[in-house]
Amino acid sequence: MWMKTVFWGLLLFMLVATTMAVEYGARSHNSGPWSWCDPATGYKVSALTGCRAMVKLQCAGSQVPEAVLRDCCQQLADINNEWCRCGDLSSMLRSVYQELGVREGKEVLPGCRKEVMKLTAASVPEVCKVPIPNPSGDGAGVCYWAAYPDV
Repeated sequence: MWMKTVFWGLLLFMLVATTMAVEYGARSHNSGPWSWCDPATGYKVSALTGCRAMVKLQCAGSQVPEAVLRDCCQQLADINNEWCRCGDLSSMLRSVYQELGVREGKEVLPGCRKEVMKLTAASVPEVCKVPIPNPSGDGAGVCYWAAYPDV
């Protein structure tokens, strides 16, 4: 008798758990604190115009004016959800690539290769001392996507 009760209890639990998983998108690439940063959910991606200028200048080896650095850091800090900061930097970087018609391994600007610009953009939180989530706990303020080739 108790085996039947346990069986039905487990079956009911599995039905409820499966329903909740479907409802809340478990196993989705879009679950977790970063899901609040998805434009499909209404999140407005920041253009980060100051960071765009800073990354271009820095990558090309030019001096970055203090006002440009200050604007970039303020724009990044103004993104309230720290989980969204790296995503917005990644979106900004993709728009720069698109604007300039950049392909893999090519120069983005004279003296600036795509890989260098990517690392420059990924390190903006560290330069600005603006916190980002860091699961590794090593204290580095570099966006995780810097290690991936498709950004």
